[in-house]
Formats: sequence, C-alpha cells, structure tokens
Amino acid sequence: MKRKIIRIDESKCNGCGLCIPGCHEGALQIVDGKAKLVADVYCDGLGACLGECPQGALTIEERDAVEFDQKVVDQRLAALKAKPAGGSCPSQSHGHHHGGGCPGSAMRQMNRPAPAAPVVSGSGSIQSQLGHWPVQLMLVPPAAPFLREADILLCADCVPFALPDFHSRYLAGRPVLVGCPKLDDSDHYLEKLIEMFKTARPKRVTVLRMEVPCCGGLAWLAQEARQAAGLDFPLEIHTIGIQGGVITQQNAS
Repeated sequence: MKRKIIRIDESKCNGCGLCIPGCHEGALQIVDGKAKLVADVYCDGLGACLGECPQGALTIEERDAVEFDQKVVDQRLAALKAKPAGGSCPSQSHGHHHGGGCPGSAMRQMNRPAPAAPVVSGSGSIQSQLGHWPVQLMLVPPAAPFLREADILLCADCVPFALPDFHSRYLAGRPVLVGCPKLDDSDHYLEKLIEMFKTARPKRVTVLRMEVPCCGGLAWLAQEARQAAGLDFPLEIHTIGIQGGVITQQNAS
C-alpha cells in the first residue's frame, strides 16, 4: 500500500541519535553512525521524530510500504524492554551498530577554552577539560563536527587512570576518541577510523597507548587508517607507563 512514512537523508545525518527517543514506536536506530528505519511496519508516518533532528535529515514521504501495525510495535517494544540490563539502551543495537542510539550517547559539545594551567573551581576541585560527548570510538559519529580539522587524541581507555594530569596535559582543547584494541573489534575500529579521517581531515592525531604490548594495536590502527585514507597529517605516538608518566614519544612515519 502507498502511505506516508519517514525518509532519512543519510548525507545529512551525523548519527547524533536525537531522533531515537522521539520515535515512540522504536522504528529508528543508529547503525554504523547513521539513523536507519528498522522496518516499515514500525513507522506510523506521523513524524513525531522530525523536530528532533538538528540536521534536517528526516522528512515524510509517500511511497509503497507495509502497513503500520501497532500490535507488532507493541511486541517489539516489549522485547526491547525485556532485554537484560548491562549498560545498553533499548534503542541501541548490539555488535557494530553503535553511534548514538542511546539518548545518553547523544552528541554534544561543551566548547571549553583551553587553559594554560589546570583550572580550579571555587570548591577547590580541578575542572574537567572534556569538550564533547560521547568519547568512545564506537559511539562517536564519523562526521562529528568537533573532529573536523582538529588535533585529535586517540586514547587507550586505561591511559587516564595512569596519568594524573591527563586533562591539562593532553585533553584540553582536543577532541578525544577512546577505545581498547584488545577488548574491542579492531577491524571495525579500522573501518571507522578510515571514514573519520577521510571526513574530518585532522590536522594532527596523537595516540596515547599504555606500555603493555597489546595496546600497541591502537598505534597500528591509527597508522593503517591514515594510510588507507590517503592522508599525511602528523601522527605522534606517546607510550604511558603503568606506574604513570610518559615513557616514550615518537613521530610515526
């Protein structure tokens, strides 16, 4: 049957995920950094999600589509709600389908100025220098605006625990991508980094890895992605010791 249904312009979508909670039928989900319509049967065509998209990627079109079925929607929502808790969101798929489907992963920028020294708040605590959200490589969309022509920090997720001055020394004024080459899917990391580098064209990338051998995979991924993207931006690799401190700094060829 021909009816009204959501249309997603992937060239405009940046994977921010703001449309996901706006769809009460659970018809949308983020797949590989882009919003996708899970199935026509879940979309009622009313467009409640339209106003949530800051990029104007969502519109309503009229085309042949399976009829909307509220019973099927109710079954889907019940199944999503019944998923075991473990940090995941009902709107966020598993496997490689990451990138902002969970409302808590919605992209945002804090636009903090980079300080010359650690900034201390009135309460005496050092202020965070994190300038955007999310930070996990799996969740950051390749077209995230804070990556464009930026000095990017590619950081192993153990590094901030070993460096007490991580925020002031490295994070201030830089977007950060966090991951673990040992525990996560390196093939997916490589594909995503290639897409990020091609899209963002960074002016520099600094890799922060731990001294343990498995963490060397992060530096390798950055080098391979740079080569595959056909770019020649400066790439530095800093090795952090388990007991703290920077052990080595080197420029990657």
